[in-house]
Amino acid sequence: MSAARTASTRTAYINARLLDPASGLDAPGALLVEDGRIADLGPRLFADGVPEGVEAIDCEEHCLAPGLVDVRAFLGEPGAEHKETIATGTEAAAAGGVTTVISTPDTNPVIDNVPLVEFLARQADESARVRVRPMAAVTKGLKGQEMTEMGMLAEAGAVALSDGFHTIRSSRVMRRALAYAGNFGVLICHHTEDPDLAADGCMNEGEVATRLGLAGIPCAAETIMIDRDVRLVELTDGRYHAAGVSTPAAAATIRAAKARGLDVSCAVAPPHFALNETEVGDYRTFAKISPPLRSEADRQGMVEALRDGAIDIISSAHAPEDPESKRQPFAQAAFGSVGLETLLPITLGLYHNGNLGLLEALAKVTCNPARRFGLEAGTLEKGAPADLVLFDLGVPWKIDAEKLHSKAKNSAFDGRPVQGRATRTVVGGHTIYRWTNGA
Repeated sequence: MSAARTASTRTAYINARLLDPASGLDAPGALLVEDGRIADLGPRLFADGVPEGVEAIDCEEHCLAPGLVDVRAFLGEPGAEHKETIATGTEAAAAGGVTTVISTPDTNPVIDNVPLVEFLARQADESARVRVRPMAAVTKGLKGQEMTEMGMLAEAGAVALSDGFHTIRSSRVMRRALAYAGNFGVLICHHTEDPDLAADGCMNEGEVATRLGLAGIPCAAETIMIDRDVRLVELTDGRYHAAGVSTPAAAATIRAAKARGLDVSCAVAPPHFALNETEVGDYRTFAKISPPLRSEADRQGMVEALRDGAIDIISSAHAPEDPESKRQPFAQAAFGSVGLETLLPITLGLYHNGNLGLLEALAKVTCNPARRFGLEAGTLEKGAPADLVLFDLGVPWKIDAEKLHSKAKNSAFDGRPVQGRATRTVVGGHTIYRWTNGA
């Protein structure tokens, strides 16, 4: 994001419900932005009125929180601009209250060298609506064989290393990657699905797949890979993040690893705690995602793992696909669902359904991912960047895939009624998105 877009004026956000999961703040009050950063906040701020020369924005008692931090999104560039671009992807992020996006490296060409990390930085500076931070590849060409120059990639600006939505099959390569990245304190993010067990599967293995005549992907494809990875973390003292879990057994492995003091974390994508395999219905390809939608018991297990802290982070796992890739027989259709714009309302569903407190839910998409990935984001503390989301907690609406800002429209949540949406998104003190009812 260009520094020229950082606001240099003073702006007061008044009559707000201040929510800061990092500090536990949940109180009515106001917040002052100056030169793109949070200058002050609190219940008594501007109790005697807003001083002259300060722009005042009335929040109308809506929630003012840190902008969301999404740690896993495919933004298309370079090479897949027909699916998504940095401009369209970050426009969707802005509409969803996401102010920082970490992009995956599985582009064409793959982000596996310093010039491409620098290219992404330039592209983001020119066209991104929100802050974009790149992940770089663990292995060259995502082939799972030869490691990249991890230290140089981190120095160039890569915030973590990942092979995106590809799995590193070789235990030897993963061990070396964890050990080598650990020397630089770099986090390895892994898509945990055993490719041999998943094979030609296209949905969760079980009764529904059998009835539909579709090849299934067993839960063991995920748990075996996570079990392996955790043992390698123990062997190497590496830093590890499971990019998207979908089974209670996988969450249990992470929970136990944390209890042993290992440097591990995991994320879950909204479809895996809000939907189940029945969404496939009559071969609905928008519900074909990776990992696949699991059983209702598995979905409930994800909610429980979010509640007890085994799952630290909720990420969009934004995977846009062009219409031709989804308008195929289910077995041949591409995996993936867009998720940047629906991340906030589906996360708020955890609160509305009584599964998590409001601050608990917001922590999974603000301070937790920011801390884990070492980002200056996700908090309302004084001096922090003024990356904010103002949202109406109670407004009901229905997700319409065709109205989403993403270039691709393949949303697993198409047609779903939700409650709560971003009404204003602010990056560096500058309003980049506004929503008004009916607009």
